[in-house]
Amino acid sequence: MAPTFNHPGGKLRVMDWKPALAHLAKADPRLRPLIDRHGAPTITPSKNHVQSLAKAIVSQQLSTAAANTIWKRVLALYPKAKFPQPEVILATPDADLRQAGLSGAKTAAVKDLARHAAEKRVVQKQLLKATDAEVLATLIAVRGIGPWSVDMFLMFALARPDILPVGDLGIRKGMQLHFGLRKLPEAKRMEQLAAPWRPFRSVASWYMWRLLEPS
Repeated sequence: MAPTFNHPGGKLRVMDWKPALAHLAKADPRLRPLIDRHGAPTITPSKNHVQSLAKAIVSQQLSTAAANTIWKRVLALYPKAKFPQPEVILATPDADLRQAGLSGAKTAAVKDLARHAAEKRVVQKQLLKATDAEVLATLIAVRGIGPWSVDMFLMFALARPDILPVGDLGIRKGMQLHFGLRKLPEAKRMEQLAAPWRPFRSVASWYMWRLLEPS
């Protein structure tokens, strides 16, 4: 199941995925039934990148329901249950974050993310303009954020169209089923199989997750 990024209030820019759907239906006709069944992807850019990354850290290795519960408890620590400025997070006692349900490692990771944001090492305007590789180089320096988390951020918070999360088990299972493979594909094989999907591998990956959902 694809992770979800909470988007703060306010009007979100609606993504037009029609060119992607037209390309994918032609490049890989096996995707057409999935496109017809599920429609366009529900991927929209985030209005608060630090919040998106913090939610991703909180959600790691948890079910969607458990992650949402803990996230609400974290937000409840702050006025009007709104995600605060980085300096406020840094001033929050670790014990309060632990009481909300964060592990010691996740508490340290959220604090490190806030520190990077407060010190202007993670800046929203810069991330918007950065290449995928530059985003990876910036975020991988934050404690608790690895290549998978960066791929999810690129796909769901920045709405980058051509991301293939080779480290995601759901994508691997989806591609195994989609291409009729005997075993889970490794990264190199995934890159080869997904080549016709370019430049919309994010969209095709979204359909790989849908492929695993109960019919």
